[in-house]
Formats: sequence, structure tokens, C-alpha cells
Amino acid sequence: MHRICWPVLIGLLLVGGVRAQPATISGFVRDATTGESLIFANVVLKGTPYGTATNAAGFYSLTGIPPGTYTLAVSYLGYRLFQIELTLQPGETRRLDIELEPEPLTTGEVVVTAERELEEARNLSVTQVETRLVQELPAAFEPDVFRTLQLLPGVKAASDYSSGLYVRGGSPDQTLILLDGTTVYNPTHVFGFFSTFNPDAIKDVRLYKGAYPAEYGGRLGSVLDVYNKDGNRNQTRGSLSIGMLASRLMLEGPYRWGSWMIAFRRSTIEPLLAVLRSQNVEGAPDRFYFYDLNSKLNIDASANDRLSLAFYAGTDVLKLPFLEDSQVRVAYGNRTATVGWTHLFSERLFSSFRLTGSYYFSLPTFELAGTPFERTNTVTDWSVRGDFEYFPSDKHALKLGYWGGLFRFRLQDRFDEEEGLRASIDALYGALYLQETFRPSPFWVLQGGLRLSYFGRGQYVRLEPRLSLEYRPRSNVRLQAGYGRYYQYLTLISSELITAFDVWLTVDEGVRPAWGDQFVLGTKWEPLAGVNVELEAYYRTMRALFEFDPFLPDVAGLSYRELFRVGDGYAYGVEVLLQRSVGRLTGLLGYTWGRTRRRFPGVNLDERGRPQFYPPKYDRTHDLSLVVSYDLSRHWRLSTVFAYATGQAYTEPSGQYRLTHDPFGTDTRSVILTPGYNNARLPAYHRLDVGLTRRGRFFGLADYMLQFQVLNAYARRNLWFYFFEFEREGTVKRNEVPQIPIPLPNLSFTLRF
Repeated sequence: MHRICWPVLIGLLLVGGVRAQPATISGFVRDATTGESLIFANVVLKGTPYGTATNAAGFYSLTGIPPGTYTLAVSYLGYRLFQIELTLQPGETRRLDIELEPEPLTTGEVVVTAERELEEARNLSVTQVETRLVQELPAAFEPDVFRTLQLLPGVKAASDYSSGLYVRGGSPDQTLILLDGTTVYNPTHVFGFFSTFNPDAIKDVRLYKGAYPAEYGGRLGSVLDVYNKDGNRNQTRGSLSIGMLASRLMLEGPYRWGSWMIAFRRSTIEPLLAVLRSQNVEGAPDRFYFYDLNSKLNIDASANDRLSLAFYAGTDVLKLPFLEDSQVRVAYGNRTATVGWTHLFSERLFSSFRLTGSYYFSLPTFELAGTPFERTNTVTDWSVRGDFEYFPSDKHALKLGYWGGLFRFRLQDRFDEEEGLRASIDALYGALYLQETFRPSPFWVLQGGLRLSYFGRGQYVRLEPRLSLEYRPRSNVRLQAGYGRYYQYLTLISSELITAFDVWLTVDEGVRPAWGDQFVLGTKWEPLAGVNVELEAYYRTMRALFEFDPFLPDVAGLSYRELFRVGDGYAYGVEVLLQRSVGRLTGLLGYTWGRTRRRFPGVNLDERGRPQFYPPKYDRTHDLSLVVSYDLSRHWRLSTVFAYATGQAYTEPSGQYRLTHDPFGTDTRSVILTPGYNNARLPAYHRLDVGLTRRGRFFGLADYMLQFQVLNAYARRNLWFYFFEFEREGTVKRNEVPQIPIPLPNLSFTLRF
């Protein structure tokens, strides 16, 4: 038997044990010129399976790395690739904060030599929108986030006058809309022309179209997560934009303990309205203005702690005469506030805490022949939220958190100084979630989650499982599948006229929460650097949909549960997206083939009296969008947007007859005959918008951007709706009400200093 040299053996074991200890790299990724954190930037060790994406605070963590020498690469669309060589010692924990340089505009082809995909943005049903795209595309009067999102496959618009988001067959109230983590309950301005989000103040826009993860909840369909800019940490900068409808001013800069940002937008259409009134143009408002104010203050308390204070305020005021002795006055708006604290406990544990407040008010007033009708409608939402991210190893990432608060709703109607409908709702709500991302190999990613939600009105408790799977046979190909169950405790009574009349209602005893399942299959392929091809198919159910019953003749004396009708629905479709994001020629082509249906008691009854499914107004079988931008030269850029969609559904009446309730014929009632609800379609919708942008220096003092745009360039007469008149003979006269019937020019001028 050989003699064992115990000291040598112990030494080898110790050395081997030390070498087996993995290393960790973590830190923040920021913009080198402004200090803004970059959300979902791609961080990888080249030639290895180790990679991740920064979170909403710009933090990343790579764990379980074997000791050795590596090349760390960090990429983000619109920024120069960052690379650094690192040598990691056994058990080393390294803090590495990274700053990326913005990529300058060039007229030549951009050569990309490294992977540039955004890890998180390539996940299932997730879409990121660049704020530069929002600002440059042709827009009706103002650049708008919602209008840009409506160009994506799976997202539809109700009309030229609507900025509502109809995502994968869902109504607008099925999309959770967040601004810096705070819920926004009415994110549109008067008539819905555009949203309340000022493009100058926004840093990141991320849309989860379906099968979204367990950290979000409360809506059946989708999530729109919007983040305001933090403010420039290196120098004071600003921008001024003057447009036909509105003008904008944004300022940002550093101070001793961090950074600040303030942005203001206000309507400037009053001179044009004055001219219209002087010419006695019918329908011109007597008064109209709106404003948006965004502000954010960041405090860098330490290397591991950051505090933020964000605030938004927006108001619309409208006074509109109609008929000879009647008018409508509207004042409504939103207020949101967010107090945030991010804390890095260690290189493996990151936390974020938020205290939020959201307030929505609407004060419409009608005067009909001197008789007033007034409404006071408010929604108040206070919440506290905490999120934790833990990275135990390179194969596991754990997220858990809580979200709870108080929802308060008030509604009061007064007619001719007499109080009518009065409703008051107070409800506590809360949720706990746990989410695990498991990477067993470089080819597979499995994400599972559970969300437990609670709503105080009715004492409802629901469990919501989520699951997604991704297989990467090649570095540029992803095959994805996802499933989720979702519950919704709120419903929106939408106004077809002005969004200020929208009313939120909640579940209660006898009014159960709506729920549904979502199934998504997808593939994403990057054949060339900067060229993406995406294909997704989805199917979703909508159960226990509760909405205000429009057929109630009188609500007086009815209990709360008797105000609603309950139905169900479904939606399915296929989406295709081709996108090119580098070079002189950029753009996207999006196409959706989809179908959505609803079914409610008393609507579209068959011969046995059973309700049948019908298409809602936002059902579109075919929906296509083409966006193309081309750099004509160093200073000139041409942008075009073409949209095509199947005509929306509407109800075509076939005639009417009159019922007489007394022998003298003085009490009569008209009855309109229809073959079925939403039984017909408007003609197909299509429109071309063209925009030309000039960039340069303004007398050496600032950068400028001059934009000239034409909406509806070839004067397509797209119909908004039909107005029906019934003649004495019982025939029906159909009158067309168009949307934008003529080419509509728009001119804006922006300075960045």
C-alpha cells in the first residue's frame, strides 16, 4: 500500500475548493452623457452562457461565474457597444458600474459587430418603444405614445379620434397603465386625440401584450409600463417645441445630491379657435385648453441607495355649445405621485419600494334649455409596493413582492338642482407574488410564478398561476410559449363622446370579478444584426365580464348587483412583425389576423332565446401597419406611416314602427328594427401619413428639429360612423360621418439646448 502524503492531499483539496468558488459581477448601467439608468440593457460575458438584462433601475447581476479571464459586453439600442476584459479571482465579488456612450447619427450604414438584442425586450409578448420613434413619426397634432403603440401588431385603434388601447381583443379597461409604478385611470385628453404622456418627459415605454408575469396583476389583458426621465446628472439641458395644437418645454439637470427633471405641455390652439368663432364656424368650442406637468427629483443617498420623487398633473377644460340654447362644460384630469427607494442589499439582492397616490376627477356639466345636469366623479388610489430580486446562482433568479392599497370611488349626479344617482365605494386591495426564472442550460429558460390577489368589496381572494418557456436552438432564434390566469376587479363604463364621462366601478357582493386564461406561442428570429422577425399566436378567454346594463329603463331603487349584466368573450389571432432598427432605412411592418367576440344576456338572441356571440366595435379581422423612415441626408429624414384595417362593426337598422298606448294616439313610442347587434361593417380603413424632418444647429446656440407632416395624404374618406334618419314611409336614410376627410398638415419646431 502506498503511503498517503496527507499535507499534500489536504493542500490540493483546499486549492481545488478555492478554485471552485464562483465569482460575481454586479452594478448599474447608465447613459454616459446624462447619467440616466438604462432599463433592460443587455449584459453578457462573450463566448459564455452567462448573460442578463438590467432591471427597471438599471441594475444587473451575473453570478456563479467560474474564475478566469472574460470579455464583458454591454449593449443597448442606440448606444455604442461597451467591452472590457476582466480577470475574476475565485470567490471574487466585483462591483462594476458601466456608462454607455450614445451612438452618433450617421448617414452611412451602421456596422454592428456584436449581439445588440435587448434581453428583456425579446421576451414573449413584450414590446419596447423608443421615445425617438414617438417624436419623429407623423402624428395628428402631437407626438403621442398611444398613437405609436397602435401601430404595433395586436394593438388597435377605435378611430382617428381615439387614443385608447385595444390590445388583443380587449377593451381599454383591460390594460393596466402605470407611470413610474402608479396607476393612471384616464390617460387621455379631451376627445381622445392623444394620451396624457408627454414624449419629452418619458424615458422608457414597455408594453406587455399578453401572458404577462406574476409581478403585474389586476387586469385581464395587458400592461403598459411607462417611466419618466430621471434627469441629466452631468449638465443642465432642455428642449422647447412649438406646435399647432400644443407646445412643450422640458428642463433637466444635476444638483448636489442627484438630478431633476421638469416638463410642461400646454395647448396653444386658442388663437385658431378664436378665428373659428369669429367666422361663426359651427361646433367651434367657446373655451378649450389642457396642460400636462411632469417632474422628477432623484437623490443619490449612497452608492447602494437612491430616492426618487415623481409627480404628474394634467387637466382638460372644455366649453362646447350645441343646439341653440344648450352647452356642455367639462373639467377633468389626473394627479399622480410616486415616492421610490431602491436599495442594494448585496450583489445578489436588489430591492425597490414605492409609495404611490393616484387621483382622477371629472366634473362634466350639461345645460339643456336652461336645465343643468351636473356630475362629480372621482377616483383615489393609495398604494404601497415592494419588490425584491435575488440572484442565488447563474441558473436561478427569484422575484417576490407585495402590492396593496385603498381604492376609493365617488359618483354624484344632480339634475335641475335635485340629487340623483349617488355611489360611494371604498375597497382595500392587495397582492403577493413569487416568480422564479430557471436557466438549466444555455438553451432553455423556464419562468413560473404565482400571484395571490385580494379585493375587499366582496372579500374575493384569487390565485393566479403564470408560466412561460423559452428554447434557444441558436443564439439568434427563440421559441416561446406562455400561459397565465388573470383576474380583474374593476370595470369601465366608457363614453362614446368624451372620455371625461368614463366611470370606473368595482366588484361587490353578488358581482364577481372577471377572469380569463391566456395562451401564447411565439418565435423570434434575428437573421441579421438589427433585423428582427417575430411571429406570435394567442388565444384568450374572458369570463364573468361585468358591465353596466344599458337596457335598464330606470336604476332608481335597484341594488348594486342589479345594475350589471354579466357575459363572456374570447379572442384569438396571429401577429407578424418585421423590424429593422439600424442603417439609413429603418422601420417596421406589422400584421394581425385576429377575432374577438362578446356575449351578453338579451343581445343577439337565437330562435330559442339564447344570446349569441357578436363582434365588438374594435374587432378587426385584418390590421396592417407599415412604418418607414429614411435618412435622405445628414440633416433630412423622411417618415411615412401606412395603416389598413377591416372596417369596424356597427348595427344596421332595417326600419322602425310606432306603438300607440292610448286610443287617442297621443302616447306613441318608436321601435327600431335590427337584424342583430353589430350586424354590419363599415368600409375598410386605410390611411397614409407623410412627415419630413430637418435637423441642424440653430445659430450655433442649440440643436433644432423642424417637422412638416401631412396626415391622410391621399384624402381617404374613412368613416367614423353612420347617422340614421327614419322617414315617414318607414325607410332608413343613412348619413356618413367621416373621420379626417382631407389632407391635414401639421408643423412643429423643436429646440434642444
